[in-house]
Amino acid sequence: MSRILIAEDDRRIADFIEKGLRAAAYSCLVVDDGASALVLARSGEFDMIILDIGLPMLNGFEVLERLRSEGCRTPVIVLTASDSVADTVYGLESGANDYMTKPFQFAELLARIRLRLNDDADSAPVLNLSHGDMVLDLRSRRVSCGGTTTDLTAREFSLLEVFLRHPGQVLTREQLLSHAWNMDFDPASNVVDVYVRALRAKIGADRLETVRGAGYRLP
Repeated sequence: MSRILIAEDDRRIADFIEKGLRAAAYSCLVVDDGASALVLARSGEFDMIILDIGLPMLNGFEVLERLRSEGCRTPVIVLTASDSVADTVYGLESGANDYMTKPFQFAELLARIRLRLNDDADSAPVLNLSHGDMVLDLRSRRVSCGGTTTDLTAREFSLLEVFLRHPGQVLTREQLLSHAWNMDFDPASNVVDVYVRALRAKIGADRLETVRGAGYRLP
């Protein structure tokens, strides 16, 4: 299991990222200042660093520059509220592997994390997820059930992916929202239920089980 360090001082954003990554089967640790991020990143215990630029004590650029000057090659994805081209260029030239501006959709962040982790992987990346006779193609975003192949929307794909990565596990609506929708989405909305119904129409109503008062499960 890959371990990811999240350096973000906005608790809401940090929780949003952490919940989504844990749902995607990553191990995470959150810190809220640059000094702590630097110490932990130096330990070599992490496979990826999600690094906010606006950290207290040491900002993200300072943390990144020190790590790269010391020879640390851990992949770093920088997060910032600024969409300045100059900041983007500076971050990449300082050694960032990727750069994302806030707000963002978790699905995009997850795709970038997987890409960077696969860059350093010794084995070929996983291209399909399966459960019984259901197979999800991660490249084409199509699902095959009982020999019938169906296209999925981006949100349907994200939801089905998290179910397939956690078969038998009850997933709450909050976990599903954090994986497939952006962080500002209203948690009181019934959007998860709407998309679960849409998925059931495509893969079969009995493939996603409702757990009353808790969420949904891929049995």
